[in-house]
Amino acid sequence: MESLVPIERIERIILLMRGEKVILDTDLAVLYGVETKALVRAVKRNIDRFPADFMFQLNNQEVTRLRCQIGTSNGRGGRRYMPYAFTEQGVAMLSSILHSKRAILVNVEIMRAFVRLRQMLASHADLARKLAALEKKYDSQFKIVFDTIREMMTPPEPKRRRIGFITEKAD
Repeated sequence: MESLVPIERIERIILLMRGEKVILDTDLAVLYGVETKALVRAVKRNIDRFPADFMFQLNNQEVTRLRCQIGTSNGRGGRRYMPYAFTEQGVAMLSSILHSKRAILVNVEIMRAFVRLRQMLASHADLARKLAALEKKYDSQFKIVFDTIREMMTPPEPKRRRIGFITEKAD
């Protein structure tokens, strides 16, 4: 069965904020095929279902950092309130208040994405533990190998293109 939304697309919109993996209300609204204000309105009508560990509203500093990180607009126009961030449990709770067929199918895919991320993190931690055990066992003779493997496990920093015009130097 082909999924409604590719799991890779969902994984790209999962952010780490306040130590939690979250999805913003705007991204969820796009996935569910509804307007953001309709999603927020449904949540506010059922606010008892969304305690602080299920959903929280971003503060000014978080929104500013997010704008810098993903290059969104400067805030003129558009939203009149800070975005909401939904944890995995909050997304699961959304399925109880959004009753469309699309919302149900998308929720299943989002849950699969969260599970897949958890599995990847667990396997990464397991690999790091095994590497540390091997390093203790084989000490210095394989130090270069272990250092290289650790370096390969670290995600590379994205290359940034220079912005602006490039001029030739005058001699």
